[in-house]
Amino acid sequence: MLRFARAFGVTNFGVAVLALVIEALAGYPDRVFARAGHPVTWLGALISALDKRLNLQADSFALRRAKGLAALVLLATTALVVGAIVERATHSLPYGSVVIAIVASTLLAQRSLYTHVAAVARGLCISLEEGRREVSRIVGRDVALLDEAGVGRAAIESLAENFSDGVVGPALFLALFGLKGALLYKAVNTADSMIGHKSERYLAFGWAAARFDDLLNLVPARVTAGFIVIAAWAIGVDAPTAYETARRDASKHASPNAGWPEAAMAGSLGLSLGGPRRYQGSYVDGAALGAGRREATADDIFRALAIYKAALAMLWLIMLAAALAGVS
Repeated sequence: MLRFARAFGVTNFGVAVLALVIEALAGYPDRVFARAGHPVTWLGALISALDKRLNLQADSFALRRAKGLAALVLLATTALVVGAIVERATHSLPYGSVVIAIVASTLLAQRSLYTHVAAVARGLCISLEEGRREVSRIVGRDVALLDEAGVGRAAIESLAENFSDGVVGPALFLALFGLKGALLYKAVNTADSMIGHKSERYLAFGWAAARFDDLLNLVPARVTAGFIVIAAWAIGVDAPTAYETARRDASKHASPNAGWPEAAMAGSLGLSLGGPRRYQGSYVDGAALGAGRREATADDIFRALAIYKAALAMLWLIMLAAALAGVS
């Protein structure tokens, strides 16, 4: 590892390669999480504190939106400052790039994403109830009424969306802007997941977080869709339909970004993803992505995971090529 660091640790792309390798091999140890938590939980604690202190129902809509913007600025500034401090503190260390890569690896989710989605597929092979139990760990929708196809679609949608948010996005920001960029991306993404909802409580306060997250993900979401299309071609599934489905249906999604990887995955598998679903009792009439079948199975989840692994390999190769070329 140290010899590898000497070769690739001088650029942000080299650090990104190291971080991807470390996270793939080790993930985030459960013992560390039990004792110290995780950077996302630390960010979540800060967001919750800001929400509790600033998001007051007695305030006007305009004031709550302004406070939400102020909370986002504070959160983003904290992420940038912490990232800069860590980078500066490790700059003079003999293997400072390894330290940065270890820290940065905690912001990636390639290993845990595969593990959790594969668990849904294995659960469905056992029983519908086991599939529902496993998918409830990775999606926010109500799962009690999901049939086998609903569980399968939920798992595949989560895989596609989180490939962008949890892997490609932070890896790109790490490679392009260093640790502080990756921390900024993760902070905003976490804020969007916590307060970026269009509910009565967060429509105003979470507006800034949701819009900034949309902005940060404009490129990663489309890059992720491209990876999925190329991966579909590489493993011999329907790459042309993946491309056409992403181009045609991505804009139908409520999010300006999530539709890209989801539609590409739907087309590659010959499925129709999205559609109506329930969140905590509320009904969401989401658009369907893809013109294929709705009957997703455990086999479809395993096929989606094969595409995911091939797409990950392409991400690794691009990062490695940039590191070898000395791109900073």
